[in-house]
This record gives sequence, C-alpha cells and structure tokens, in this order.
Amino acid sequence: MAFEELLEDPVIQKYLHELVGPKGMPVAAAPPDGEVTDEELAEELDLELNDVRRALFILYENDLASYRRLRDEDSGWLTYLWTFQYENIPENLEEEMYRLLDTLEDRNEYERNHEFYLCEVCSIRFEFGEAMDFGFECPECGSPVESMDNEMLVTAMEERIAALRDELNVDASA
Repeated sequence: MAFEELLEDPVIQKYLHELVGPKGMPVAAAPPDGEVTDEELAEELDLELNDVRRALFILYENDLASYRRLRDEDSGWLTYLWTFQYENIPENLEEEMYRLLDTLEDRNEYERNHEFYLCEVCSIRFEFGEAMDFGFECPECGSPVESMDNEMLVTAMEERIAALRDELNVDASA
C-alpha cells in the first residue's frame, strides 16, 4: 500500500497522531519519497527543527523511519538521512490491538473479581476493602458510599473483547 493510501485511512491518521502528537503530525503526514534530512523537512514544512527531530525519533522508535549517517570529511559534522517505512504500520497496529486485548482481558477479570462502592457525590469508586476501611463513608466528603453495580461496564468490555478477538481472529479459549 502506498504512503498516500495509508495516510487516507482515519485509523492510521489517528495512530500517527497518537505517536507524534500535533506538532509532529505534519512530519508524519508528509513522508517524502527517498531520503531527506531533518533540516530539509523543517524548512519544507515550516516547523521548528526540534519538533521535526522529535517526530522523526518517535517514528524511528516505532520502526516507521530509519536513517543513515554521513560524515562530512572537512567539518566532521554528521548528517542524518531519513527514510520513512510506513509499510510497518499494519503490523504495528496489530500489535497495538493485541496489547489492548490483553489489557481489556485483565481489566475485565479485575472488574468481575472485585466488589465496588461509589460515592455518588464525589464520583469516587472504592474496592470493598477500602470502603470498609473508611467505614463505608467517603474520605473526601463524608457521604455514605453505596454498593456499585459494574455489570454494564463488564458487558461493554466483553463486547469490545469479542470484537477485538474477532478482528484478530483469536479464539476465545486462547
């Protein structure tokens, strides 16, 4: 898939935005063909050099950019030539989905195995042991804490887990 096609996908746009942030997004959204220096990108995109370097480093850490160094024979200065490697995005997104699935499964188990109490005034949630330690009163405002039904949260998580498993082709028993 070409850079342009990848960048039209809203999921990929959001992924890149989450990685590099708003200041780095112009760098991530404008990958040149071939090699480019950070200075060239900064000038071309009218951005601060440090913002460009930060975005390039984040892309590098996520296997979406690579570089090669050239040393100027006379001055000894190093020049970094950057290449974008967006063909790794689908694999990175799949890894993110697996991490999300693991996190949701852990959180779902936690929600199912604990009893919670809620201060409806402060919207603070306590585990049973905490609520008991506080005499079933909110330590912030002194209001009584009430038993909380988290079944809607558990159901929503289970639906999301099922959807992720389906998308990743993961068996529920895996």
